[in-house]
Parts: sequence; structure tokens; C-alpha cells
Amino acid sequence: MTETPADPIMEAIGRAVMAGQTGDKAAARATLLDLWAEIGVVGDPLHRCTLAHSMADLFEDAAQALAWDIRALDAADAATDERVQAHHAGLQIAGFYPSLHLNLADDYRRLGSFAAAEAHLDEADKSASHLPEGPYGDLILSGIKGVAAAIAARDTAPRPSAPGGRGLPLVGIHLSRRPK
Repeated sequence: MTETPADPIMEAIGRAVMAGQTGDKAAARATLLDLWAEIGVVGDPLHRCTLAHSMADLFEDAAQALAWDIRALDAADAATDERVQAHHAGLQIAGFYPSLHLNLADDYRRLGSFAAAEAHLDEADKSASHLPEGPYGDLILSGIKGVAAAIAARDTAPRPSAPGGRGLPLVGIHLSRRPK
């Protein structure tokens, strides 16, 4: 694997995510908001995507999570493979989309907007071929099935199996692609 230089913003995002996962969600949100102000709304798309996707996971409220997940998707649309590979050799921006669309589907589902949820779930499913083999890919595929079942049941309750209580991480999108 090719070594890449340290990225202080990505490292700070990672530390904030860890704080949130260990129960200090308020500190994690404060750190990520400070970083968001530093990055800016037109800053590095990889930074914006990762931060927004991580920030969404810190909110139990589906509307707040939705706002951050939309920001993450918008940033992913501006990112390039060259940029994500500068961070981690072998990454492809296409591998981000299954998780991004899955989280949006879940946000919309929780808000009772089932048509929007189904549209994003379809996008998550279409992009699933870009998932890596292994636990992360399996997690996202399982999430797609779980959200599909919840949409079919018109269930708006938070899914207890969602990591962090609501979202599916970008972290773990690595080198290989799932065969088509």
C-alpha cells in the first residue's frame, strides 16, 4: 500500500468521531463545527464530505442529520478519485455513494418521506457494486436491506442496528471493489 502524507484536517475529524463514539457527542459536534468553519463551504470536498457525513451521525434528530447528509452528498459530487487517492491509495469516490445514499434514505424514512427514501435507497443499491469485500461492504448491504424493510413497513422509528444509533460510516471504504 502506498503511504500518503498526514492530513491534519482528516486526523482532527477522526479524533472528533472517536470522541462522539465514546459518548462525548457535544464535544464532537463542537469540534466538527469549528473544523467546518475552517474548511468553509467550498473547501476541500473530501474534508467537507467526511466531516458532514460524520456530523450527521452525531444527531438523533432526523432533520438535523438530513441537513448534514445532504452536505456530505454535495461534497462527494465535487470530489475526485485523484483527491481521495491522495488521502488513501486505492480509494474511489464511487465507494462513498452507497453509504451516503443509504443514510439519506434512512433520514427521509425517519421523517416519513417514503418516496424520497425509496429514491435514495435505489441509488444506494445501484452503487453497491463499488463496495469493498468484507465487513464494511457487508455492513452497508445489510443496512440497505434493513432500511428497505423499514420503508416497506412505513416504519419511522430509528433503527437500533445503525452504527452510532443512526448512520453508516464512510470509514472503512477501502481498496477493493465488490465484483459485479
